[in-house]
Amino acid sequence: MNPKYLSDAALVSNYINGEETSLTIIINRHQQRIYNFIYSKVYDRDVTEDIFQDTFIKVIKTLKLGKYNEEGKFLPWVMRIAHNLVIDFFRKNKRMPKFNNSKDFDIFTVISDGSLNAEAELIRSQIHYDIRNLVEQLPDDQRTVLKMRIYNDMSFKEISENTSVSINTALGRMRYALINLRKLIKEHNIVLTN
Repeated sequence: MNPKYLSDAALVSNYINGEETSLTIIINRHQQRIYNFIYSKVYDRDVTEDIFQDTFIKVIKTLKLGKYNEEGKFLPWVMRIAHNLVIDFFRKNKRMPKFNNSKDFDIFTVISDGSLNAEAELIRSQIHYDIRNLVEQLPDDQRTVLKMRIYNDMSFKEISENTSVSINTALGRMRYALINLRKLIKEHNIVLTN
């Protein structure tokens, strides 16, 4: 059978077993899609080339070390590597907004800051996704207040009326929600700052 018609999984397996040409076939098969994905985030051909090369260097190292275990999901795996390298690029080049972790730091300034530029959108969306997952781990009363305040942009007066508690109770729940969220962020090693 012509190797060009083999599945990604078969080509990866062949490459791991020493068939170097299998990697060339799989790179050629997916290079346009991966390249376009990277370019859509960085809008720079040279940077895209560099990240594309680094992506496949990482792919090759992982395959050579025998650490690849995403059988049948080669493209999503490579896209994740490219995605992470794009984020690393923005972090290294300080091309994302800085958030000062002061005593009054509100985690959600990262999410709700409307001044984020297009280049940082990828990072913002990943942080947004991670934080939303952690929010679901908060106690019900804290989660409710936090969602009303952050995602629904409700005032504490509106929250108080909607949850039938005093404004002070709503404020307290929000405070504890943020304290608990900070703990969860630390436990899960989520990077919110540069």
